[in-house]
Amino acid sequence: MPASPPPPTRPDDDGGGACRAVRADGSLELRLSGAWRLAHLVRLDAGLGDAGLAPADLPRVRVVGAALTEIDTAAALLLWRRLERAGARPAAVELDGFDARHRRIVELVRERLADVGDARPAPRRGPLAELGAALFELAATVRTHLGFLGLALAAILQGALHPSRLRPRELFAQLSQSCLTAIPVVALVMFLIGVVVAYLLGLQAAQYGANIFVVDGVALGMVREFSPLLVATIVAGRSGAAFTAQLGTMKLTEEIDAIRTLGLPPEQVLLVPRVLALVLALPLLVFVGALLGLAGASAVCSLMLDITPAAFLERVHESLDARHYAIGLAKAPVFALFIAVIGCSMGMSVSRDTRSIGINTTSTVVQSIVVVILLDAAFAVLFQELDL
Repeated sequence: MPASPPPPTRPDDDGGGACRAVRADGSLELRLSGAWRLAHLVRLDAGLGDAGLAPADLPRVRVVGAALTEIDTAAALLLWRRLERAGARPAAVELDGFDARHRRIVELVRERLADVGDARPAPRRGPLAELGAALFELAATVRTHLGFLGLALAAILQGALHPSRLRPRELFAQLSQSCLTAIPVVALVMFLIGVVVAYLLGLQAAQYGANIFVVDGVALGMVREFSPLLVATIVAGRSGAAFTAQLGTMKLTEEIDAIRTLGLPPEQVLLVPRVLALVLALPLLVFVGALLGLAGASAVCSLMLDITPAAFLERVHESLDARHYAIGLAKAPVFALFIAVIGCSMGMSVSRDTRSIGINTTSTVVQSIVVVILLDAAFAVLFQELDL
């Protein structure tokens, strides 16, 4: 006489599933019914426990799904895990009476059962591993930016060979945004920098009666180093971040995909105007910054060191060679090229979420400032070797 089966677990009022274990003729038959879904997983797990699964001593296990109305992968995984825990081999379990759709789900979970592991926390990496990961990430970023730099230069060359591909309206719009609207902040910052530098040098020079040499130091530092470096930093935080935010938003709203759909190259439409605008704008801003920095230094020298503006200007002409002007202005296009490339590259690499725009915009500012400082140091070494 077969043992009387335990009472089935009853589905809940909201349509949850149930199961019943029937033992007969040396086999175990597990009958499933109702909706087996993720929402009822806790109750289904309790129901499988109440069914008293203990098939370890049974040569045959069969699962009957004729009464199933729904089943998803989470519930199927729970079923197989429960059978495994009870001692059954999933590969030896027979499936009977399942709808074709339900069978596919249950079979798929059984096939992938070996690939499903328990969630484990990511192993903590040591300091050396963290350093290695950071270096690999840095190398990938550098490689991406260098590839984007080549793409930008190729697009600019194509525009030079085929001027009809250039977009003057977009170029002038970007030039206005990157240059004209940046003049007030550049002028204010560089004027104050000139005031501070002249004041600090004047405090020391006045002790030795070398007031006039303050003009030499301020003029040389402002024209050759301070103006290119500080203006490039301002532009990196202003225009570089703007490029990333603009292109990132366009990618998020699929405007770049729409441009490609229209048969237009995004490099010519979006990249070239921004790069050219910044390359043209930064030398002009450096020139304005140098003038305002000298104006601030002249004001301090007039009030503090009794050096009139006329004497200040005459000393600048005497002590400052034209090569220093040229060196300061020559740095600007190189700085601008790298700032624009980094800004556009980070904008085009934004993923499909708004959080990525903020992360990439912040990263653009940091990367641009670091690159500008590294380039300035490289120029300093190069000009020293060339005796310029």
